[in-house]
Amino acid sequence: MTVAYMRVSTEKQHIGNQREEIGRFAERHGLTVDRWVTETASGRKSNRERKLGRVLKRLRRGDTLIVTELSRLSRTLTEIMSIMEQCLRRDIRLFSTKEGYAFDDSINSKVLCFAFRLVAEIERSLISMLTKEALAARRADGMTLGRRKGSCVKQRLLHERRDAVTALLREGAPLIEICRRFDVSAKTFHRFRQADGEIDRLYRSRMRSGN
Repeated sequence: MTVAYMRVSTEKQHIGNQREEIGRFAERHGLTVDRWVTETASGRKSNRERKLGRVLKRLRRGDTLIVTELSRLSRTLTEIMSIMEQCLRRDIRLFSTKEGYAFDDSINSKVLCFAFRLVAEIERSLISMLTKEALAARRADGMTLGRRKGSCVKQRLLHERRDAVTALLREGAPLIEICRRFDVSAKTFHRFRQADGEIDRLYRSRMRSGN
């Protein structure tokens, strides 16, 4: 079975170009695409959270996966490497049409995978080093790192009293009253409502009405 996987990050982007590119590639290489898989999702999401995860589970030895670019699989080199190694381990061929990469059981593919793995390791090390340096610099400047003590407890309180918060918003209660009622800061309330679609809509509607 040959599967073509196409992904765009937003609904404003179009799958058409990817489909045409893969179609031309398949024709040149005498392949017939048995299944076209399309989705709109951020490449930062794990493949397990996307259709791609289900596609990889269904592929069997000797099957083929085609993408236009490796970045369609993920935005992180580490996860791209994980997908590539999974395909090689299970004898699934992976083609990237624009970049001209072919990953199968050949020596060239294994060498290429080693090079990618090395780059991924270097990337992880650099990110770790830069993160540690940034944190050390902030500490040196006297900044307190981490979430303010008690904020998780306050967030949980708002979540547990969500119905009461919703009722107050519908009644047009001002922000200061809501915060006083639940003994939370405005900053904590805004974090809570931004994570809850309905609460956020109610709050914005109240703001537009001038209450």
